[in-house]
Amino acid sequence: MSDKTVAATIDLLYKIADDLLIIGHRNSEWTGLGPILEEDISFSSMAQDKIGQSQGVFTILHQLGEPEMDTNAFHRSAESFHNAQFVELPNGEYDFSLMRHFLYDHADQIRFEMLANSSFEPIAKLARKIKGEIKYHVYHANVWVVKLSTANKESHERMQTALNICWNYALGMFEESNYEKTLINEEIFVGENELKKKWLENITPFLEKASLKIPSESTWKPVYGGRNCNHTEHLKPLVLEMSEVFNIDPDAEW
Repeated sequence: MSDKTVAATIDLLYKIADDLLIIGHRNSEWTGLGPILEEDISFSSMAQDKIGQSQGVFTILHQLGEPEMDTNAFHRSAESFHNAQFVELPNGEYDFSLMRHFLYDHADQIRFEMLANSSFEPIAKLARKIKGEIKYHVYHANVWVVKLSTANKESHERMQTALNICWNYALGMFEESNYEKTLINEEIFVGENELKKKWLENITPFLEKASLKIPSESTWKPVYGGRNCNHTEHLKPLVLEMSEVFNIDPDAEW
């Protein structure tokens, strides 16, 4: 690959790895706090999956010359993360976390389905391996969004409010990079616009089934910045917390 193609691939992999790592840690915060035992276990399991998936992406980054996996994941400042701001927001109430789970995992599933056909074989191989795991995450989200949205008036209103709050942050997941044309031309990734288009097609039927309304397009204001390492005040304390043990002794062997 040319230097430009390598740089484009590294940029893509960082935003994928950082999304997975951060949402994984946010999901893990529901351990012991889920509204019912089933959901406590579900969010804990999904958190474990996502952190494991991020490990796979960080491994590929290391093969491309980036720092070793644990160092890369736990020894960077918050200002060097490429995750979307959406995944770093605090969990809030369960309705917000569930809606974020639904919107994020649909995008995640489509992204990896697209990457399974990437010309960059290491990410294509990883995508083919883990897209089955994400399928179950999406199934879980679909079931619970519909279940809570149709339970009663109060729960429906709470889920609609959660969707409204999440929407512009969710659109920020599709922030284009400076390498977009290179990724598309080299057939490494089809691009963020194509991903967003497919995402909207996928989530709309489930939201309609749940009697939830996507905010009017005239109000869409995607929250960008995360892909360029511009974050909310919520990311720094999260990064410090998740790297606390590693930073005590970075050379320790477990």
